[in-house]
Amino acid sequence: MNAPVTPSSSPNPRRKKAMTAVSAVLALSAVAWGVHYFMFGRHVEQTDNAYVQANVVQITPQVGGTVLAIGADDTDLVKAGQVLVKLDPADARVALDQAEAQLAQTVREVRTLYANNETLKAQMQTREADVAKASNEVERAQDDVNRRKPLLSTGAVGQEEFNHAVAQLNTTKTALAAAKSGLAAAQEQLSSNRALTDGTTVTAHPNVARAAAKVREAYLALQRVALPAPVDGYVAKRSVQVGQRVQAGTPLMALVTLQQPWVDANFKESQLQRIRIGQPATLTADVYGEKVEFHGKVEGLGAGTGAAFALLPAQNATGNWIKVVQRVPVRIALDAAEVKAHPLRVGLSMEVAVDVSKQDGAVLSDTVRKGHALETDVFAQQQRDADALVKRIISSNLGHQASVGA
Repeated sequence: MNAPVTPSSSPNPRRKKAMTAVSAVLALSAVAWGVHYFMFGRHVEQTDNAYVQANVVQITPQVGGTVLAIGADDTDLVKAGQVLVKLDPADARVALDQAEAQLAQTVREVRTLYANNETLKAQMQTREADVAKASNEVERAQDDVNRRKPLLSTGAVGQEEFNHAVAQLNTTKTALAAAKSGLAAAQEQLSSNRALTDGTTVTAHPNVARAAAKVREAYLALQRVALPAPVDGYVAKRSVQVGQRVQAGTPLMALVTLQQPWVDANFKESQLQRIRIGQPATLTADVYGEKVEFHGKVEGLGAGTGAAFALLPAQNATGNWIKVVQRVPVRIALDAAEVKAHPLRVGLSMEVAVDVSKQDGAVLSDTVRKGHALETDVFAQQQRDADALVKRIISSNLGHQASVGA
């Protein structure tokens, strides 16, 4: 009978070598990871909860009207000043014509006020002359009475003649009183008219200023029937249609300014301890993958968590409370040249890694912005044109009294 075969007690040399190799690789990997973490990893905060943001400008009319034309559609690139929507200008044109006519009429009426000053002044001078004349007549009549009165007792002057002299004196006194009343009335009329003109000119008169404001208002309303693009951007969310009746403030479309987007990286509150303004960041977008790398820097940290500004903020003071780690948006400014080479869109997902090795930056911004973060001068010319129209109307209606309004 054959004896049973027992396995060799010595291990398999090939298996031993393989296990040794695997152990060595794992050990080297652990060492390499440890070195990498010590040298780099511990100085980086990462998140994939990050999205591209940009200024989204709502296009809304400042006046109501019926849409006659639409100058741009979704995805179109438009330049600042380009007309996007045109409304029916008929009502605005009528209102402007009425305002222009009223301003012209007001200028002429105010000119009349200034002209009346000279007329009333001349009338007052005439009344003063009448008073002086009536005073002379009273003095002459009084002299006649004074000369005849002593002669009445001697018979040199008859009673009838004396009575006639007295009657003449009374008549001149009545005429003097009437002349003085006329002078007082003329003075009051001149004072009343001067109250409407003193301290101002035709062009600066309150009536003219009020009518001029109406012209500016009507002119701007006419200009606003054409809605220009306030900034360069791409059209999105166009909802307006031709023939639609729109009211002031109705959103018609949006302009997205993709020339200088930024990234809102939502870091956990436990990651914010070492994040500072000015720290460099490396980003990748899902749309391009890891082959395209963006660079930026931390521009600011949010003033609160996303939940705090939610439409329905969390009510944590409840009995069945469960702690949820909160996130705070960190604004990452991107390199403009890289964005131009590889355009981004609003809402795209990003992966962000912030180098937190430098801790000399501020946690929150401690400087006040100087200047404007975003501005447009598209509408400035409208106001200048309105002022020029008002000046032209006033000048054309001043006539030969243009010097009065100087």
